[in-house]
Amino acid sequence: MKKVLVIGGGAAGMFAAISAAEEGHEVHLFEKNEKCGKKLYITGKGRCNLTNACEMEELFNNVCSNSKFLYSSFYGFTNQDAIAFFEENGTKTKVERGERVFPLSDHSSDVIGALTRKMRALGVQVHLNIEVKEILTEENKVTGLLFSDGTKEMGDVVILATGGLSYASTGSTGDGYRFAEKLGHKITELSPALVPMNVKEEDCKRLQGLSLKNVRVSFSAGKKCFYEDFGEMMFTHFGVTGPLILSASSQIPKKFRGQELTLSIDLKPALTPEQLDDRLLRDFSREKNKQFKNVLGGLFPSKLIPIMVERSGIEPEKQVNAIEKAERLQFVEKIKNFRLTVTGLRDYNEAIITRGGICVKEVNPSTMESKLVSGLFFAGEVLDLDALTGGFNLQIAWSTAYAAGKGV
Repeated sequence: MKKVLVIGGGAAGMFAAISAAEEGHEVHLFEKNEKCGKKLYITGKGRCNLTNACEMEELFNNVCSNSKFLYSSFYGFTNQDAIAFFEENGTKTKVERGERVFPLSDHSSDVIGALTRKMRALGVQVHLNIEVKEILTEENKVTGLLFSDGTKEMGDVVILATGGLSYASTGSTGDGYRFAEKLGHKITELSPALVPMNVKEEDCKRLQGLSLKNVRVSFSAGKKCFYEDFGEMMFTHFGVTGPLILSASSQIPKKFRGQELTLSIDLKPALTPEQLDDRLLRDFSREKNKQFKNVLGGLFPSKLIPIMVERSGIEPEKQVNAIEKAERLQFVEKIKNFRLTVTGLRDYNEAIITRGGICVKEVNPSTMESKLVSGLFFAGEVLDLDALTGGFNLQIAWSTAYAAGKGV
């Protein structure tokens, strides 16, 4: 039996503690906040998208960085294992669009509750309001922890699960990167990921709060399109957000980061330009004596109508029976290609996760143990691993934490 010290009471930290305690080890978890799971609590707008029920191949396809490193841990603790764990520990689940898995109650507190109950049942000792200052080592082997109040806790193993830099208010302030770097680990370039975008055009301010469902977006730098997908997005006072936008933010190639990008939204992806023109013709003929600005209610949400009228180049008061074919076709093009200029990404305070982290080449993928320091293990977002939205990042947390706990 070993004495295991876990740093961080988030998803990965709690699950690593459970995984190690199941093997009979004495486990102590140290969390600098007043409670565990602060970031989990706000995940998925408070609903907690705890994993994704897709096939394993799809799981790997949704990982943006170092998916091959996850082969052993994903198969060691699968998405189905995660669902089974929560079901067995009192949190019923449901599967929604895109195979996203949520607690049946829609309350993230139920996910935290399941983890907390399991830790208690296994005898994990949780220490709150205690901040780790340093991981202690001797001759490249872990010996314990030094806390900010000067006290120490000696142990055989440390599992580092401090998260990234996103949502600093929940305690993710990059401590883990500093600890690992001090012990000789390389930290890859860090950046906000799954993050909203700033847009140059003032249209977004006027459209603030409007959600668009079933649209197709594409992002390009110059003439090169690097991301395209179908789904849901939303306008904000600063630009755009929503599942499509967040996923796109993690797909921007390094060479294009920092430069202006073009976002094109197809507002009617189910219709070809010809079908859309036919639709306009039918609407116009049915309302032939009305003004252009008053016949678009069946096509767009009311908030979007004045913007589309402006972008069309057609006089708002023009009677629709006087609109010429060339004007109509130009309007079709504006509907199929609503363009915005992305000027950059928002910061870590709005990022769901952090891209980059502890270099996985220095970590054993089967056990999550450091190749440089004996008895030092890693779990979750502190590693250079990130994925798209849809529950994939929490699956990384569960799988790597399970591997670390068993790796002890």
